[in-house]
Amino acid sequence: MSCHVHGGEALMITGPNGAGKSTVLRTLAAQQPALQGEVHLYDERMVESSLLYRQRVSAVFDEDAFLPGLSIGQHLELVARGHMVVRPGETTRRILHEFDLTDRIDASPYKLSSGQRRRTLLAAAFVRPFSVLILDEPEQRLDREIRARLIKRLSYAREQGVALLIATHDLDLAREVGTRHLHIGARNEWNLAESIESHSEHLP
Repeated sequence: MSCHVHGGEALMITGPNGAGKSTVLRTLAAQQPALQGEVHLYDERMVESSLLYRQRVSAVFDEDAFLPGLSIGQHLELVARGHMVVRPGETTRRILHEFDLTDRIDASPYKLSSGQRRRTLLAAAFVRPFSVLILDEPEQRLDREIRARLIKRLSYAREQGVALLIATHDLDLAREVGTRHLHIGARNEWNLAESIESHSEHLP
């Protein structure tokens, strides 16, 4: 299968557990080698260690990725500074507020609940500039209000020209944010469509 995702588009990857959504996303994000073919970013081969990748791609997978000894506020501010954000402290506080983490700014990530750690990872993805955003089931462990905020922020990012690649079980997120939908079936059937409703036979 050949697929292009341009700025302002959102490819939503759906399917049952074990179908391979995360594997596809990791391959697209250059987290693991493709079995066949190649993945390109701005006409260059996608390489995670490249300067282009580090400048343009922000990604969140299921693993916690925190720097030991830092509070979540320090962690986010370090990410912001590393990407030349003009007001890193102010940006960190704003993003933490958006993800309802203001009162945990000085906490170690390892003292947070699993839901709070998930929100911190998402906040770290948004605290820096990017033109490609890759998220693996970002709705995990989020309450209804934070999910709604996430959908709003993702929609805004898409409208600002960001390319989104998202694996999800959240059909509301897929409908509201997605511009194209890749459904991977339990038997590894692939179906790419413009609307998630084209996969209606697979939906609950």
